[in-house]
Amino acid sequence: MTTLVLLVAYIIYGYTALVTVYLAVYAVAGRLRQSKQASNVAVSRSYRRMAVLIPAYREDTVILEAAQANLRQQYPAENFDVIVIADTLKPTTIASLKKLPVQVIEVSFESSTKAKALTAALEQLPDTYEVAVILDADNHMAPDFLARVNTAFNQGWRVVQGHRTAKNTNTPVAILDAVSEEINNHIFRKGHRSLGLASALIGSGMAFEFSLLKQLMPEVKAVGGFDKELEMRILKQGISAEYLEDAYVYDEKVQSGAVFETQRTRWIAAQFRYLQLNLRPGLKAFWQGNLDYADKVFQTMLLPRLLLLGLLIVGFLLTLVIWGDFPLGWFVRVQLIVLLITFYISVPDRLKALVGINELMKLPGLFIRYIRSIANFRTARHRFLHTPHGTDSSTGV
Repeated sequence: MTTLVLLVAYIIYGYTALVTVYLAVYAVAGRLRQSKQASNVAVSRSYRRMAVLIPAYREDTVILEAAQANLRQQYPAENFDVIVIADTLKPTTIASLKKLPVQVIEVSFESSTKAKALTAALEQLPDTYEVAVILDADNHMAPDFLARVNTAFNQGWRVVQGHRTAKNTNTPVAILDAVSEEINNHIFRKGHRSLGLASALIGSGMAFEFSLLKQLMPEVKAVGGFDKELEMRILKQGISAEYLEDAYVYDEKVQSGAVFETQRTRWIAAQFRYLQLNLRPGLKAFWQGNLDYADKVFQTMLLPRLLLLGLLIVGFLLTLVIWGDFPLGWFVRVQLIVLLITFYISVPDRLKALVGINELMKLPGLFIRYIRSIANFRTARHRFLHTPHGTDSSTGV
């Protein structure tokens, strides 16, 4: 093996080692320590007035069901409003929504984004609300979700992230997406809170002090990944986010490889954008002691887990053919073992039971799609790549 090839290999797998150790530390923390989260829901004498905001861009298939489901809360009806932000919905859908006890705010843009829709709605809403909850158009809150959010805000939190979990596991891709969601929850939310750091936000199932969100949203210009820009701005101000592990929001997982690729293209574009915008401020924040913001910036440098797994498997195979027992070979093998253990301890038992040969056979195809999403991430820079909901796309990767 030439010196140059060996040097490149050590650089690549030195980087993967850093990512693997980072994930493993928080995964173990989430297992060994109870997260420092707000206490469980309790009977309260103080019910904050909440606006449940549901941006719906061309979501005619799912929005009626979601609006009805999210009205069913164990929370005083006079203290919360479900508000559908209707962007390019069919007239029949809007008419049906207006028959429900929900508010409908119609918006229209030359180029639609979730950030624009939320900003427009907040401009029209009165300041009598104290908490703003953001959902996706396919999300269903558990009946006690608002009550648990209320408890957290009564304890002084200004930003909280609920436990978004899979609503469907009807295809192999949906199962793998559900597994990925729970790994995120365990490492970036529960694990981080266990060590006293801020929970990561995820784009829906999250709640904000209403005045804070109303102040920040006009500054958010993101085409995709608006939650990441919002999160960066919040952490810059030194405001931490709580994770409510028992406050569930049920989210539709992607059901086909094609939708998976579209969604990940949008995510990759957001990751690159916020790394570029926040790298220098993040380094400065680290030296100033703002570890939450610095950690969030570091997360933008992490390789997506599926790519990390694929890269380590490729390295493992190379160790069998080329490197053998060379130190680099063992370096890669140990990383792969640690990463697999990290995944295992981060996934709930109920999802482990669903992962079989069909799901594992989908991984190589999804790995290729992830590589393609990186190659095509520029397509998501200037236009929002919509993820369709409500269709069963169970054929093919």
